[in-house]
Amino acid sequence: MGDQGCGLVGKVVAPGDAVQALPASGSVRIGPGLRAEGSYVVAQKCGVVRQTRNGKLWLESKQKRYIPAEEDLVVGTITDRRGENFVVDIGAPFPAQLPMLSFEGATRRNRPNLVAGDLVYARVITANRDMDPVLTCVDAQGKSSGFGALKGGFVLECGLGHARALLARPPAPLLAALGAKLQFELAVGLNGRVWLDSSSCATTVKVANVLQQAQGVAAAEVQQWVAAQLQQ
Repeated sequence: MGDQGCGLVGKVVAPGDAVQALPASGSVRIGPGLRAEGSYVVAQKCGVVRQTRNGKLWLESKQKRYIPAEEDLVVGTITDRRGENFVVDIGAPFPAQLPMLSFEGATRRNRPNLVAGDLVYARVITANRDMDPVLTCVDAQGKSSGFGALKGGFVLECGLGHARALLARPPAPLLAALGAKLQFELAVGLNGRVWLDSSSCATTVKVANVLQQAQGVAAAEVQQWVAAQLQQ
């Protein structure tokens, strides 16, 4: 986000409040809950202004339904196959479209063989209120980078704010504390879905319980809280 800071980071705003003036040159990266209107970045709903390490502004709120935004990472379920696209449920108001060629190495003769019920980890590349969201399972360089079909494992649901906290960089204290004790794989979607897998059902259940119960635990208390949970 250029060189300008935002004085409202960490502050509560209401719909229509100006969060920051748009710079005369350069650009401002904005995420969910914000939009560019006239000469300002404006809040679309009530929430707390947040800013990522790379300068992207977004609005943290208590919304229950996921609204897609470009570059969001999501865990979705294949529900249908239409023409050249998979139809994917990502918990949004409308189903998403995932082109069959949006996988690393996919060609018209070598397409992924996904069926209804299969899980995918994907990135939102188009989010427009007038059309279905469009997903991809590759990064900007065309590599899978962890995207694609999710085999096995277990999916749990959590609050949207909790999901965003789990995706924070550096790694969230909760995941760091869990990773120091247990071995598991995780794919966190900003749509409030978390896929996880491990070498044993007992570990998977234990991690799932901790992830769900940790919502609201203060960051300073996470390490001690996780240790206590794992001893039970």
